[in-house]
Order: sequence, then structure tokens, then C-alpha cells
Amino acid sequence: MITPVRAGLPARRLLTLLVALVAGLLLAACGSAGGGTTTQPGGPAVDGAASLAPAQPTTDLPTMTVSQLPPEGVETLRLIDSDGPFPYSKDGVTFQNREGILPKQTSGFYQEYTVETPGSDDRGARRIVTGKDGSRFYTDDHYDSFREVVSGEGS
Repeated sequence: MITPVRAGLPARRLLTLLVALVAGLLLAACGSAGGGTTTQPGGPAVDGAASLAPAQPTTDLPTMTVSQLPPEGVETLRLIDSDGPFPYSKDGVTFQNREGILPKQTSGFYQEYTVETPGSDDRGARRIVTGKDGSRFYTDDHYDSFREVVSGEGS
């Protein structure tokens, strides 16, 4: 005769140990990586964020940190920082600011870069626009709105 297994004391200890192990792994994953790493609410740590965007905003537009960008946006900033190579021939062309959302500047001040959109069969709607002053702007709706990107380092 087969007797059913009861969730007795050994099973509870095993479950408690498993929960503690998972909690420990999660805490370790959320810990500080140190060095040039920035951690912001809403995004994972980004190594070298200080070189990818200014510490402080240059405009009155809403802001976001590098770590709040989608991973493809961080990759685009890394490509910009290293001067390419870029995946699209239109990357680096002059952004005209026809919408007038970004501060008015002389022609050639802004350049635009594609932020790849997984699953899209074209360039998609996501872009990073850079200014000659080092400013960085992100749009995920093809220029209908922008957020200025800051490193999240510094105060």
C-alpha cells in the first residue's frame, strides 16, 4: 500500500530554504555593481552612463536617465559615444526640429539616430536626437514628444 506524502516539517524546511535562496539571489542581483555604474528607479544599472549623457539637463523638457532608456536606446548612445558604426544610413543626419519641441537652434545643431525597435520591419518611431552642446533627447513617438536624457550621475 502506498501512503500519500504529507507536507510535514522537512518539506516546510525545504520550502523555507528555497524561498531564502531566491530572496538572496534577488538581493544580490539588485546590489551595487560599483565603479562607473548608475542605478536609477525604473531601469537597470548602466556602466559608463556619465559618458553617454550630461549629468544635468540643458532644457526645461521632462527628463529621464540613461538607465530608464530601453536597452536599444542605451546601445544607440554607446554607438554615438564611439562614433559608430551605425545600423542605418540616416543615422547622424541633421534633425530639422520642424516640430519646434526642442529649443530653437541654428541648422545643423541637432543630429538624429535610430533606436531599434524589436519586431519592427522598418526604423520604427524611436530616436535619439543629439545637440552639439552634448545634450541628448529621446522620443518613442516619432518626434511628437521628447524627454531629455541625463546620466543620472551627479547632482
